[in-house]
Amino acid sequence: MPEPFDNLTLHAARPGEPGRDACAPVPPDRAERDRLRTVIRNYVAARRPVPPFSIDELRIHSDHILETSGTDAQYRKFVAVLISNEAWRDMIAAVPFDHRLLLLPKCLRREAECAASIDALGLICADCGKCPIHRLKSEGERLGYAVLVAEGAAVVMALIRERKIEAVLGVSCLAALESIYPLMESAAVPGIAIPLLRAGCSETAVDVDWVWEAMHLNGGAPSCRVNIDALRGTVESWFAPEALAEALGPSTGETDAIARAWLAKSGKRWRPLLATCAYRAFRGKADGPLPDDIRRIAIAVECFHKASLIHDDIEDGDDSRYGDPTLHHEHGTPVALNVGDFLLGEGYRLIAECGLPEGARAAMLQAAARGHRDLTIGQGSELCWARRPQPLSTSEVIDIFRRKTAPAFEVALRLGAIAGGAAGEVWDVLRRYSEALGIAYQISDDLKDCRGGDGPTDLVAMRPSVLLAIAHERAAGGDRAFLDAVWRRSGPEVRDAAGVLRRLEALGVEAEAERLMRTYEEQAIRCLEPLTSPELKGLLRRVVFRIFRRT
Repeated sequence: MPEPFDNLTLHAARPGEPGRDACAPVPPDRAERDRLRTVIRNYVAARRPVPPFSIDELRIHSDHILETSGTDAQYRKFVAVLISNEAWRDMIAAVPFDHRLLLLPKCLRREAECAASIDALGLICADCGKCPIHRLKSEGERLGYAVLVAEGAAVVMALIRERKIEAVLGVSCLAALESIYPLMESAAVPGIAIPLLRAGCSETAVDVDWVWEAMHLNGGAPSCRVNIDALRGTVESWFAPEALAEALGPSTGETDAIARAWLAKSGKRWRPLLATCAYRAFRGKADGPLPDDIRRIAIAVECFHKASLIHDDIEDGDDSRYGDPTLHHEHGTPVALNVGDFLLGEGYRLIAECGLPEGARAAMLQAAARGHRDLTIGQGSELCWARRPQPLSTSEVIDIFRRKTAPAFEVALRLGAIAGGAAGEVWDVLRRYSEALGIAYQISDDLKDCRGGDGPTDLVAMRPSVLLAIAHERAAGGDRAFLDAVWRRSGPEVRDAAGVLRRLEALGVEAEAERLMRTYEEQAIRCLEPLTSPELKGLLRRVVFRIFRRT
């Protein structure tokens, strides 16, 4: 997977300086920097490009600036940095100072005269005033910034994972910018990067006025950056027994009671969370109480999901779910089937009876019905295969994933978007994003089966696996015959989990599946480029980060 700033970030170097940056373009002088910043500010104001940017987006914008402004091609990478900075400008201005990080490089100090000490986090400034660090650090702390003087990729990653920062102002050389930017881009963290004017490991230089101006950005519209963690906690609280009773009304009997207990069982809650996040993004309000209508819609989404799990467990013959007996194992297949059907009905009832306008309710019912239909077609393809199992190609397994997993993500996003008042141009983006996300998610599940400590139970169950498909395509001789038997469930090989794992490892299947998963992750991210809402684009980018980085 290419780094987002690969071939685009500024390489700062002294003219003629030897070393790793000797061939890098020299940054423009102050007059040219000021001219380019004005050109790019006007361009962004007119075009309104929406960050976070993929590498392709940055190339397109950079090339356009070079062509239309008569700028020398040697400044292409510098232009790319400025475009990203300007696109994030208003969003950073809306982030409170005490939610921002100012990252300064140690190499700005005068090393021979510096009295600072260095600990595990970075430089502890002695406030001697002999270099720009003291002035910038003092002003940043006065404003409320968290300030680090460090080559901070690891530190920034930790802060991103702990959700302690919402924006980054970084001053650094190419190496540090390149190491930090992928983390910020993947987490959709707004950032401004100010390249050093002179590279090296000590006594470098920076445009202090530029840093000062960026530090004081303020007065934007209130931040619309959705706090996914806070929202996850809220969504989880909706499935407590008392909260379900409030949302669903009085229980109507034993079927209802079993269904509510099943709804309350913990899970990842990705689908109701996606619906709620989409609602927040389209409403343009990052916090505040959520209306009862969106709570009911989120519960409806989970009703659909939990119903599908009941039916899947019956169809696959699974005995456990969430570490407990499956519903059909505990209550019998007839009762479990009925509870699954009941949950489907509850989901449609919650949508139909919510207080949103009639047109919105009709659109949500249509989206849910279409998604339900698509999911059953995908599941049906797998079930029909299981009646006459035979080896499937990787593309055939991916097609099953596309049909059976993606619809649930799309329904969740569509329902939240409709409730939030989304316009029609986003639907194709949400469809393609959900498709790529669903495929990547299913491959991720296959990889977890392979990496689990209790043996690859799903790999030898009656269901397709992308790992087995890759292995069968790569295998020859005895390995191929063994895997053919596993696919066909026709001999003792089907019970030889250790033998399956050995062959997968020998054939390098895990690495190929990981590569394939990352390909669909990137596809999901690229789908977001047409979006005109930075809130939605950033949110969906962060969802990918959370699901696959486990943070």
